[in-house]
Amino acid sequence: MNRSAPLPPGSVLGVLGAGQLGRMFAAAAVRMGYRVHLYAPDGASSPAAAHAERTVTGAWQDEDALAGFAAACHAVTLEFENVPAAALDLVSRQVPVRPGRNALYFSQNRGREKGFLERLGVPLAPWWLVDTEAKAWQAAERLAVPALLKTAGFGYDGKGQATVLEPGDVAAAWTAIGGGPAVLEERLELAFECSVVMARDQVGGTVCYPPIRNDHRGGILDLSTFPSGLEPGLTAQALRIARRIAAGLELVGVACVEFFVTGDRRLLVNEVAPRPHNSGHLTIEAAATSQFEQQVRAVAGLPLGDVFMRSAAAMANLLGEVWADGEPDWAAALSEAGVALHLYGKTDANGKTEAREGRKMGHLTVLDQTADGAADKVLRARAALRR
Repeated sequence: MNRSAPLPPGSVLGVLGAGQLGRMFAAAAVRMGYRVHLYAPDGASSPAAAHAERTVTGAWQDEDALAGFAAACHAVTLEFENVPAAALDLVSRQVPVRPGRNALYFSQNRGREKGFLERLGVPLAPWWLVDTEAKAWQAAERLAVPALLKTAGFGYDGKGQATVLEPGDVAAAWTAIGGGPAVLEERLELAFECSVVMARDQVGGTVCYPPIRNDHRGGILDLSTFPSGLEPGLTAQALRIARRIAAGLELVGVACVEFFVTGDRRLLVNEVAPRPHNSGHLTIEAAATSQFEQQVRAVAGLPLGDVFMRSAAAMANLLGEVWADGEPDWAAALSEAGVALHLYGKTDANGKTEAREGRKMGHLTVLDQTADGAADKVLRARAALRR
């Protein structure tokens, strides 16, 4: 097989992982005429299975199952960054995996990622790599506090983090994150956070969506809006940094760079996700080409799509709390003009919606003439779900 030749519709695109990002990728791929195969430990009951031609349920350590999955695919991508390296290596020996091991190697560990970004000359908040409680104490005494202690690996949506207001808080913070390798990072005064979603092809061609503003609640993304409000000079800097990171990772696929915008208007990189990103969901309605179609194009070796944004937009996450009082009032939310509903199909083995506190169950998107107008509408629609 010629690994660099474009894959025509009808080819099989495999996905390692089968959650909501895999679901939206699969929907875009099927629309474009591709067939989708999934591999995941919980594959059969996963959100992505509804759009897949074949779902392989197997452990990440099951070499025979992985080999059988890879043999049926023409190219493979990822829907989350914590696929074990050994599984990725096994699959990549049989079929192209995009993005490859390099992107995952850095993104799977905050210490490695920050070291990589520093070598690229990317601006970061002051940080310290610590692997013992004693080193965390030393770091807290040298860094400005308050600071955040973050596990080096497997942290997401605010999990694996604890605040250190003063050096005396280190012991409790170390216990809270479960000990082990971690990063202590100075907590800065921020104006807001934003992200740049980008796609890169096999020959280095890169397209970047303009920055998207992100507001979090409890460490979980709550609301994303476009335009971000970032001034032109910082916008240009954010896009340059994103392109530099994509090249450094030798990325083939979609990735997101999350930024801090400090109160004194400095731009600092928070972290990198080598996959479509929650903040990029609004591109489904707002952009000429969604982040998921870009992923299909990159994985299949096709030209990347236009990143033109059609209008201002806002996206609000729907967490499990929306179901706390029973079935949400979908009619009330959708009576708001222009609301687009996306549910991820997270159910139990009996097909019943399995909503839990803090679990991302879906999102709403609204297009409008302004970011504030879109945000007002999408938040009003979400509030109507629980009336």
